[in-house]
Amino acid sequence: MWTFIIRRLLQSAIVIIGVTLITFTALQMSGDPTYLYVSERATADEIQRTRVALGFDRPLPEQYLSFLGKLAQGDFGKSLSYKRPALDAVLEALPATIELTLFSMILAIGLAIPLGVFAALYRGTALDGSIMTTAMLGQSIPSFWLGIMMIMFLGLQLRWFPISGHVPFLLPLLQGQFATAFTQLPQALYYLIMPSVAVGFYSLSRNARLVRSSMLEVLGQDYVRTARAKGISETAVVIRHALRNAWLPVVTLIGLEFGFLLGGVVVVEMVFSWPGIGRLVFNAINQRDIPVVQASVVILALVFIALNLIVDLVYAKIDPRVKL
Repeated sequence: MWTFIIRRLLQSAIVIIGVTLITFTALQMSGDPTYLYVSERATADEIQRTRVALGFDRPLPEQYLSFLGKLAQGDFGKSLSYKRPALDAVLEALPATIELTLFSMILAIGLAIPLGVFAALYRGTALDGSIMTTAMLGQSIPSFWLGIMMIMFLGLQLRWFPISGHVPFLLPLLQGQFATAFTQLPQALYYLIMPSVAVGFYSLSRNARLVRSSMLEVLGQDYVRTARAKGISETAVVIRHALRNAWLPVVTLIGLEFGFLLGGVVVVEMVFSWPGIGRLVFNAINQRDIPVVQASVVILALVFIALNLIVDLVYAKIDPRVKL
């Protein structure tokens, strides 16, 4: 196992280098960042002195190697917008995004499993058709459009949910303020409902179809028919025999799901004014705040890599046929 983990960590280092190289090159191609550090009335001499002081006069390969050296020390530079370390700004916004991603994934997985199982058990019925039609519709609707529609009808017309705002839960929890965190939990969930549905509806639809197809494949196996022939109750057959084996491809998807949702909340956070890393990156790109963009991309890449590693280990634990 340790050999596998070390090999994956080495591969992850290559992935991080690739991600930083693409991000660095894309940001540098957008123009000379020196003008972001000087005033509009700066003279040509002041601009040149600033360019030399910041190292922007050096060749791009040399600048990139310098960036990697600072990255190894956890230094992403100072944010141009917030006038403080870029990593601090990203880590401050990350808990809100994790809250939204986790709640969206809970909805997507928690509802997809029973919906997929019922669709498989009642294959060809009106229930199956309704679930699959809704799933296909969910995979066709853009998350930002769904968010706007919910704001218009559930927020503005019916006034059931707030159209924007955020009540923190994870941040006070990480700071050790447990009483404050759990006191704010009901209100935090209330503000999470509409954004999480907008983010997770696509994943819910896709996962329901995956669970259905996996269950249909497993229900036709000989061991399931044998279990039924022995007189085992249908509930036990479905849960202990069918769902347990149909769960394997879903486990892989769950791990990737968190990374997919984490990277897909950018537009939804803008729609709901959610103070997460997605809105932070969007504003940083508009303001060409290069340190914040680079720090955000690297942190998200690290989270995604860690999740993939955990999924591989869990999958090997669940299925003894898989060897690391």
